[in-house]
Amino acid sequence: MDRRSFVQNVGSAVAWSAVSRAPSCDPASANSSVGKILAVAAHPGDGLFTMGTILAQQIQRGGSGALLSLSLGEKGAPKNIPVEQYGEMQRGATERATHLLGADAVFLTYPDAEIPFNDESSLRVCDVIREQKPSMIVTHWSGSWHKDHQNCHLIVRDAIFYAGLQTLERKHPPHAVSRIFYADNWEDAVNFVPDTYLNIEAVYEKWLQACDLYPMWRGQTGFFRYNDYYSSLAVMRGCLAGFKYAVAPMSDPNQRTERVQSL
Repeated sequence: MDRRSFVQNVGSAVAWSAVSRAPSCDPASANSSVGKILAVAAHPGDGLFTMGTILAQQIQRGGSGALLSLSLGEKGAPKNIPVEQYGEMQRGATERATHLLGADAVFLTYPDAEIPFNDESSLRVCDVIREQKPSMIVTHWSGSWHKDHQNCHLIVRDAIFYAGLQTLERKHPPHAVSRIFYADNWEDAVNFVPDTYLNIEAVYEKWLQACDLYPMWRGQTGFFRYNDYYSSLAVMRGCLAGFKYAVAPMSDPNQRTERVQSL
């Protein structure tokens, strides 16, 4: 018996339970309320490629979602495109991609490869959390070789704490986030253990269309073959979950405890 959960939707704490007693979850038995998911990524491509299906599935169910990019990922530009121009290409692709999925796009202005982890950056993300009021957050796992991804993980951790702090006065009132999950990212694989398998068949094709708006998706910039990796990963996770396509985020260890009257 493992600790994997096989779910049809992510709109409630019931559906996100980290311990599964059956191979699938009946959506009708889950909490009927559908909340908002905020995806927080170091770079726009990370957000759409690894978190876009989760946003799209929530929106398809009647919920809402937003993607917060801490930088534009501009330093991933190929040699024939100036860094600033590539950053604007990334911004434009993200705006079009999130529009296609029905999500909002939010940008901070940190330079790519220089995202700082400090109180200033954590409070800026705190302000976005308080403004967007998500019930759940998806972000980077800490086990990454990428400095920006590591710092994004730490920033979100502190931002969630600040956002819920009743005595911290900011522009927007406090807001508590109920759940946090970590995306299945090839760059964040150290000690990453997927435990929640989400059925994304209904949004898979739309997500591919959104990803295809990025110049890096099909290796046009000469880097990693994101399209082959993430489309194949969706098939593989689907095989393990009994779905046609799936994504498999990792739940935060602090939210895995169950409180029950009997077994």
